[in-house]
Amino acid sequence: MGYFVRPRLSTSLQETEVHVYVQFRRLCKAIEEGDLNAVRDFLRQLPHAGREKLTVFGSTALHLATLTGKLNMVELLVENMTKEDLEVRDNNDDTALTIAAGIGATRIAECMIQKNKELVSIQGEQDLLPVIVACKNGHKDTAKYLYAITPFVLLLEKNGAHGSLLLRASIFSKMLGKSIAITSHFQAYKKKDFIYLFIYFDFFFLFALTMLQIQDISLDLLQKYPQLTTTRNVSHGTTPLIELSSLSDLFPSGLQFVFWKRWIYSIIQVQLAADQHTNVRIPIPQNGDMHRRSILVRGLDQLRRLCSNLLQPSGLKQIYDTKLTHTYALKILHLMSEYISNIDDTRLQQSGVYDAFFIAIKHGIIEVVIEMLKTEPNLLTFVDKNRRGILLSAVQHRQENIFSLTYVLGTRKHKLISGTDGQQNNILHIAAMLAPPHRLARISGAALQMQRELQWYKKVESIVDPSLKEYTNSNNETPGEIFSNEHKELVINGEKWMKETATSCTVVGALIITIMFTAAFTVPGGNVQDTGFPVFLKRKSFMIFIISDAISLFSSSTSALMFLGVLTSRYAEDDFLKSLPTKLIIGLSTLFISIAAMMVAFCATLIIMLKGELKLVIPITLLASIPVTLFMLLQFPLLIEIFVSTYGPSIFDRKIKYWF
Repeated sequence: MGYFVRPRLSTSLQETEVHVYVQFRRLCKAIEEGDLNAVRDFLRQLPHAGREKLTVFGSTALHLATLTGKLNMVELLVENMTKEDLEVRDNNDDTALTIAAGIGATRIAECMIQKNKELVSIQGEQDLLPVIVACKNGHKDTAKYLYAITPFVLLLEKNGAHGSLLLRASIFSKMLGKSIAITSHFQAYKKKDFIYLFIYFDFFFLFALTMLQIQDISLDLLQKYPQLTTTRNVSHGTTPLIELSSLSDLFPSGLQFVFWKRWIYSIIQVQLAADQHTNVRIPIPQNGDMHRRSILVRGLDQLRRLCSNLLQPSGLKQIYDTKLTHTYALKILHLMSEYISNIDDTRLQQSGVYDAFFIAIKHGIIEVVIEMLKTEPNLLTFVDKNRRGILLSAVQHRQENIFSLTYVLGTRKHKLISGTDGQQNNILHIAAMLAPPHRLARISGAALQMQRELQWYKKVESIVDPSLKEYTNSNNETPGEIFSNEHKELVINGEKWMKETATSCTVVGALIITIMFTAAFTVPGGNVQDTGFPVFLKRKSFMIFIISDAISLFSSSTSALMFLGVLTSRYAEDDFLKSLPTKLIIGLSTLFISIAAMMVAFCATLIIMLKGELKLVIPITLLASIPVTLFMLLQFPLLIEIFVSTYGPSIFDRKIKYWF
């Protein structure tokens, strides 16, 4: 057994290296501090210092200046360097241009390339071209510039996986299309409506902003070289199509906006220009144009930032950017599908098309699934390594939008539903298994998670042959047995969550009952001794007090009874489907009503007792609204979620469009 021993440097060589590092320490410090005069004087004394490696990491003066981001320092160093000096690499195999690409220093990169245009072709860290490094780090302006001057022949498949890596990086960084080539408009709306005028005014600035941004890498790459769709890269072993099929946030099906943002999203229209093959690659700046171009870029950047700052508070920029991203992602998907349609059927699996299809199912990207089915309908009958087809995989990963395809498959769905996987599990067995953790995490509370699992199981049960309920798999288990075994812990957690919620709310309800019952017999102002009637019986404020007191008492009593029903429930599996959620809905609703009515009764009492002293009544009334507001903020979203989950629209979309 041997060990790898790093060879020791000779004593004289070690001393030489130390001497070099000490000799150039003053230069390193001057670069770090941005002292141009000191650097200039040092280079005048030792002209070769610009090409020397000054640190133990192999960094030259240009590497160090680039890391500081000081353009004037870089310009000084570049003036005193040859083309070969710019190509020197550090111990990480990076040139100074690669570092500039990694930190997004566009103008520094321009300065270097102006001196040596061959730098864009030199591979840096992990054998990546500078443009790929810029894309991976999300520097859009730098990536756009480097892409414009990188020889396209380097991105072809015959020269390696550079093109595939660049397409992958640009998709992840959302450098999808040419936003200069878009127009936006709204569907019909009322011009006189103020909110629409506000939105229209905001988007006037937004359109001006997008006219300044050109994000053309992904779309331009695919238009020029569609073969990149299925080109595998060595480092990841995937293709751009597979990568695209895993990014749900690039497509409308992954939208997670609240309802009002969804409404604005739906009325925005983003249209691509008619000519999608326009060459928008930026020409390399010449010596005399570089300064003028830099001034123009700085001016456009300032205007773009100004427009962005104006739109940021309204939230419209985020919505518009999302819609723009989705539009271009769909265009890229369409271009990839066109290329796939020309691939021979025997090469589909080798090209990663099948892998991309099932990855899209796993992530619930219905747009990718439908587009691929349009291109290759035979994918309907293809199965993965576990012998699970499209519907079985959709149930396994709990992707309701994919499973909703059963509404448009017609008679073909029966063959897909009746199949079994490698362990003889039918579709009902798979529905009985516990959902993946990341899908359950999207739902609040163990009780609602259990409800969603029951909804899935009941839905699948309703479309399969009844005989499948008693079908056993290779482990001799029926679907019902699997469901009970897999969901034991979830039932326990759901019962615990329900009881804790009910206990807390019961305490509040009981307290309100006590207060309101006592208040009914201790009316403000007391009673008339002769008749026994309240003193302020004829006042409207007194009638408001009596009515609100009664409403609060009755609703809190109802709430307490509902929560008592939750506490004494048997907690069978089926109870989580509707029985327990319904009791919780009624209990929370009536508790909210009782709190609101109690505050109204309190305010009415103040009005009676203070006899119109508004200086006291108004502030106290406003303070009385705080408990109601807190309840709304803390509990009302949960109440809405439970109601929608129980009585809202089905999670399965019956209106899905037929694509054939």
